[in-house]
Amino acid sequence: MIKKILLTLLLAAWPSAIALKASPKPLGQAHAHNDYYHKRPLLDALSHGFCSVEADVFLKKGRLLVGHFSFELKESRSLESLYLAPLAKRVKANGGSVHKAKAPFHLMIDFKTDGPKTYAALQPLLEKYRFMLTEFGAKETETKAVTIVISGSRPRTVMENQTKRLAGYDGRLSDLGQAASPHFMPWISDSWRSHFKWRGKGELPAAEQAKLTRIAQQVHKDGQKIRFWAAPDNPAAWNVLHQAGVDFINTDRLEALAKFLRAKGSE
Repeated sequence: MIKKILLTLLLAAWPSAIALKASPKPLGQAHAHNDYYHKRPLLDALSHGFCSVEADVFLKKGRLLVGHFSFELKESRSLESLYLAPLAKRVKANGGSVHKAKAPFHLMIDFKTDGPKTYAALQPLLEKYRFMLTEFGAKETETKAVTIVISGSRPRTVMENQTKRLAGYDGRLSDLGQAASPHFMPWISDSWRSHFKWRGKGELPAAEQAKLTRIAQQVHKDGQKIRFWAAPDNPAAWNVLHQAGVDFINTDRLEALAKFLRAKGSE
């Protein structure tokens, strides 16, 4: 009788255990750099709880195709098929959120071709998914399930002249202190190697630690978020960025960063 009761309890718990494994708690700091290089673009990052992914995009014959180099482009690997359509499906299935547990989600679109032309092609596509996209205005931001941020060949003048947008502008450290509105420029991203000499081994020099702290504090004071690319992709660097309050930690190592952040309690 006792064995039967235990078996019944185990069987009842089994679906919950599967759901827990399939739906990890979101990791707000986890950013999948060059996400499209993973076996399952977007889906691998989501399976580890990532809340930010990055897709490089080329405008080719009127279509927005994903890849880091032009020779990699394939008609079957479009921005819509790899990212926007799957995200929309999840948002609808989860009642308005990318993850089952409600959490902000960001899709960074890095333009590899002419900024104004690529943006012109992107806008009607974003309109198709307006129901799930954050809307940026001159004085306010209406946050929805997915926030789009434009990086790379950014068409600043075009975007600044819009009173309403379905995408934010990715700034640089040179924009700090220039009074850029977070409703236009929600992120500040820059190359780690251009501003720091530390390469992820040994202790971060005190002067560079102070510099990193100042940057993070200023960005947050301005209501923005900070991200570095080309930073060392190892636990030592992740710890430095995590402790400094850097909002998004770039990685190509999805599982390793997820384990690191969960050990830090970043859920």
